[in-house]
Amino acid sequence: MNPLAKIAGPLALGLALACLATLAGAQNGQPAPVAAQNSIESLQVSRNGANTIVKLMLKRPLEASPGSFSIASPARLAFDFPATDNGLGRTSQQVNEGELRSLNIVQVGDRTRLVLNLKKTMPFETRQEGQAFYISFAAPAAGEVKDAPLVAHFAEVKPQEVAQSLREVSFHRGNNSEARVVVDLSDPNVGIDIRQQGAKLVVDFKKTSLPEKLRRRLDVTDFATPVSSIDTSAQGENVRMVITPQGLWEYNAYQSDNQFVIEVKAVVPDPNKLVQGSRGGYHGEKLSLNFQNVEVRAVLQVIADFTNLNIITSDTVGGNLTLRLKDVPWDQALDIILQAKGLDMRKNGNVIIIAPREELAAREKAMLESKQQIANLELPQTETFALNYQKADLLKNTLSDKNNSMLSKQGAIISDAESNTLFVQDIPSRLEKIREFIRKVDVGARQVLIEARIVEADDGFSQNLGARLSYNDASGTIPGAGVGSSVLGSNSTFATVSGSLQGLVDTTGQVTGTPTVTAVNNTQFVNMPASAINGVAPGSFAISLFKSGLSKFINLELSALESDTRGKVISSPRVVTADKVKAIIEQGTQIPYQQSTSSGATSVSFVKASLILQVTPQITPSGAIILDLEVNNDSQGVTLPAGVAINTKHIKTKVSVENGGTVMIGGIFMDTERDDASKVPLLGDLPVLGYLFKTTSRTSAKTELMIFVTPRVMDDRLTVK
Repeated sequence: MNPLAKIAGPLALGLALACLATLAGAQNGQPAPVAAQNSIESLQVSRNGANTIVKLMLKRPLEASPGSFSIASPARLAFDFPATDNGLGRTSQQVNEGELRSLNIVQVGDRTRLVLNLKKTMPFETRQEGQAFYISFAAPAAGEVKDAPLVAHFAEVKPQEVAQSLREVSFHRGNNSEARVVVDLSDPNVGIDIRQQGAKLVVDFKKTSLPEKLRRRLDVTDFATPVSSIDTSAQGENVRMVITPQGLWEYNAYQSDNQFVIEVKAVVPDPNKLVQGSRGGYHGEKLSLNFQNVEVRAVLQVIADFTNLNIITSDTVGGNLTLRLKDVPWDQALDIILQAKGLDMRKNGNVIIIAPREELAAREKAMLESKQQIANLELPQTETFALNYQKADLLKNTLSDKNNSMLSKQGAIISDAESNTLFVQDIPSRLEKIREFIRKVDVGARQVLIEARIVEADDGFSQNLGARLSYNDASGTIPGAGVGSSVLGSNSTFATVSGSLQGLVDTTGQVTGTPTVTAVNNTQFVNMPASAINGVAPGSFAISLFKSGLSKFINLELSALESDTRGKVISSPRVVTADKVKAIIEQGTQIPYQQSTSSGATSVSFVKASLILQVTPQITPSGAIILDLEVNNDSQGVTLPAGVAINTKHIKTKVSVENGGTVMIGGIFMDTERDDASKVPLLGDLPVLGYLFKTTSRTSAKTELMIFVTPRVMDDRLTVK
């Protein structure tokens, strides 16, 4: 590097300070000092082993140690000698001894500043021996790496028996257009270092291997995030990832188990902020300042040189300041100086204007008044706005509202309902604001498709068992004797018994007479048959035991029915509506019923048994959808003497769902188990035979209702995203 280039920055700083101090003294009516009480006679740099020593010989011993301050980037150390001249006859000296590159000696008024330009920030010691003043720099520790970049150790390396590797590298775009780089690690204890290298972000994964398929460049420009590309490569036993952002950005890194995530977010420049970024607090590079009764303008010049910002100081800024700060962000140091002296600042780009608060307020007030006067002198112009979605009359009322009018005193507005057009006459600056306002509000409402799915499932089982048992003794009512027959139906209450066959057939075998038919009552002393299920009659089995003369008989009838039902009903209403507009869709029947009127007559009214979906969607800025929902699923029930019953299923809720996502907003599950038994006391409790004296019924029913909702935002072409 050219030696002149190395000292150009510090020399310019010293000369600027000298000129600034001279001008400040002249403006305050203070004459520049003619001579100082002390002076620097000689300056020597030597090595004592690994240490570098700077020795200054002065004309007289110092009464107190000189004030000093340090700058980290570029590394500099400055000492201020008050009431001291530069008697060396030169303003710079090239050294190149150890970590010390060069020296600058600049006289500012009656004060001399010694600036030591270092290769990096180093600890130092000072001592005074008579007229000699020594500055000693300690040698760097063994194994210390020189000029090491600033590295943030996100995760320290931990020893592992199994080799560590990267399993996957993926890229995602966040809801706020931030870039999200997701790295899947084989082990959560992988060591990670992060640093900013120029305009790029470098991430090193320590002692980690990289599969061949991941050694690639990801071009993510089309995702419209601050990141344009991601390069992943192997660097010896490490893996290096280079993220290339664009524009002004900041990053955030976090890790959850085996997943490491880096988020790169764009920063919107704020001309009033000293250091750009969305985080609060101070974020400038750190510096150390040590001044004793130094001019405020000189301290501001030091900060300007450190930050490469252009600082314009008002003529009314003056006075001295004693300041001692160590490792403080430069924006915080500037804020401390301004507060201590009652000053304020205004920033525009890389230019900072510093002046007393009252002066800045008066200047801004005068500027606003001047703009107002210019606006009053401007000639109004007329512009036509053809509206697409908004109503011209409504928008006219909004723009010309008395409490919050966007028109100037010269402005006027006319609306035409037929062409839906606004005619605005105003000054150009107000027309520009109105044009921007109409551009933002005259947009079509976004459409949302809402699909509800109502699932009803049932599973039922029923079992009925019953018996009938009867006995009859008809010995005194049946004439004759012989073999007869009994005919009994499943619901018989009597028996038909034929008479004796003797006397009806002659000797040749021909029938000569008509049989005698006698009705005999059937006495039932057990009557407990199985009942029907859903209108289906049970099956039965009957048997009769009778005497040879048909005078006595026993009837036994067993009945049973078993039913197993399974069903599923799916209802899926869908509706499309605009953002924040309520929509209703309904399907069903109206059931008539009679009711009495006040006059005593009877009128016919109707009640609905319908499937109704009522929904009001709201699209949030993050892309989610808030649904205000009400779902009814009514159906016709059983018919009662007073009318028809309505089976009702109703849910009302408010829920937030992501675009295209599905959420279950409600569900009802019912499980019914029922066992019934009717029996003859004592006899019904007998083992096995007890079933002849009782009837049993067992019922099991399970019903489940689930309601799902899926909203989708639709684009301008009415296609679902």
